[in-house]
Amino acid sequence: MGSIYRKQTTRPLPAGAEIVQKNGEDVAQWRDGRGKLKSAPVTAGRDGSNRILCRSSTYYAKYRDGEGIVRDVATRCRDKQAATAVLKDLERRAELVRSNVITAEEDAISDHQLTPLDEHVAAYLIHLEAQQTSPRHRRNVKDCLDKLKLDCRIRRLTDLSAEKMERWMLAAEKSGMGARTRNRHLSAISAFANWCVLSRRSMANPFVRVQKANEKVDKRRQRRALTLDEIRRLIAAAMKRPLDEALMIRRGRNKGKLRANVSPNFRYKLEILGWERALIYKTLVLTGLRLGELTSLTLGQVHLDGATPFIELAAADEKNRTGAEIPLQPELAADLRQWIDTKRRGEESPIVLSMQPSQEVRELPLFDVPAGLVKVLNRDLAAAGIPKTDERGRTIDVHSLRHTFGTMLSCEGVAPRTAQAAMRHSDISLTMQVYTDPKLLDVHGALTNLPSIPLDGSNPMSQERATGTTGGAVAPNVAPKLGQPRQLGAVEGNPLPSAQLKPVSDGVAVTSMPDTKKAPLSVGDNEADEERVMGFEPTAFSLGS
Repeated sequence: MGSIYRKQTTRPLPAGAEIVQKNGEDVAQWRDGRGKLKSAPVTAGRDGSNRILCRSSTYYAKYRDGEGIVRDVATRCRDKQAATAVLKDLERRAELVRSNVITAEEDAISDHQLTPLDEHVAAYLIHLEAQQTSPRHRRNVKDCLDKLKLDCRIRRLTDLSAEKMERWMLAAEKSGMGARTRNRHLSAISAFANWCVLSRRSMANPFVRVQKANEKVDKRRQRRALTLDEIRRLIAAAMKRPLDEALMIRRGRNKGKLRANVSPNFRYKLEILGWERALIYKTLVLTGLRLGELTSLTLGQVHLDGATPFIELAAADEKNRTGAEIPLQPELAADLRQWIDTKRRGEESPIVLSMQPSQEVRELPLFDVPAGLVKVLNRDLAAAGIPKTDERGRTIDVHSLRHTFGTMLSCEGVAPRTAQAAMRHSDISLTMQVYTDPKLLDVHGALTNLPSIPLDGSNPMSQERATGTTGGAVAPNVAPKLGQPRQLGAVEGNPLPSAQLKPVSDGVAVTSMPDTKKAPLSVGDNEADEERVMGFEPTAFSLGS
């Protein structure tokens, strides 16, 4: 047979308390902060000091459950009769378990249904922390659950229902909330409900059949990738803007001109700042790093001495929480080497450290990424003459540089599976559909390479082989031979310089170019136009001296 009782605890005597005799017992009397007179029995503590005896305001139930274990459960009832009713319900459930009407698991789930939702959410956040999720993710989950708890009036697990969530999704849509934001809230509470099932707090997830909003129809932010020309202009503007803005005369008759009388140290610091910002953009474009991942990098995570330079991204700093080794383009590796040497020696010392860097130096951040980088990017875009929003309403932000990286991989003919590995995506459709800008793909050039199909049913290729002509060529004017040294087809009226021509079977003269690297292009360099005449677009670009 169970029983109900109030828990008793002892506390030190309140300040200003007096001990008086009532009915032969010691009683402490004092006034609280509101001036109300309080009293409590006095008892002796373990050290012999006087302490007041306090009782809980609610009743507790003590009983033996269906598995024979003595349980001590809070009834949360201030009334004795109500607490007795809770005890009888607990004993009835224990009897059902003993008679195999319900299982012990179902009985335990019933206990969790009465627990306030805040306690379950707190336990869920501890679970996410044990799973080594990022603090930002846990904060976003908590914000979503707190909003749904208030908007849907959810107090306990029994209040979770698909009907409430569907009504909230509809009301949020009418209030102007974006589809992606609504889906984020739905995903947060659905993941919480799944955890409740796994932790035996609930029988099922009530949100399984709640439909997500269509993000393709209701996109609030559509990013676009930058073209190669825009990347060069952005980097050039980032290099110059800090110094130009600091030297700009804003008043007087010389308004708009640049000051010439500035200290070398002041000029040097602003040039370093511009160099760092330009190198941040270049690193994001040529590695596909996310902003948080770039911010976490230290000097010790950049490895430039091996045959293949790479950046070591720690698992704790990567979105997928697995860690990665990101290869570096040779030109970017050279820029980072020069930057790291400058970073190690500091701004004041002209001597590069020849010894191995100390642990303190290795833990220095690679870049001092500003907290408001998106605002800095907006100013750099304006200085470069690049509109933030294009004619289709698509915008440019910091994450657009990752979209640019994915689009450049597709434009350069990188295999989709290789591009997926470079982007570190788990789904190839994310790489090909979301992070590849179809507007920058050379669809027209691909269509011109399709074979000729005359209406009379003749075969133009057989006629060309018979006559030795090359009219209506299928291959482009300049096409790289996969798996061989780069070979370029000679174009009539535009012979390739310094090349030895050799005949081939189809009558087209081809040449094998020397195995040399393309010279890196400085920002605004006219060598790009010269290479476009030859039929291909260079992809390497440098920050300039």
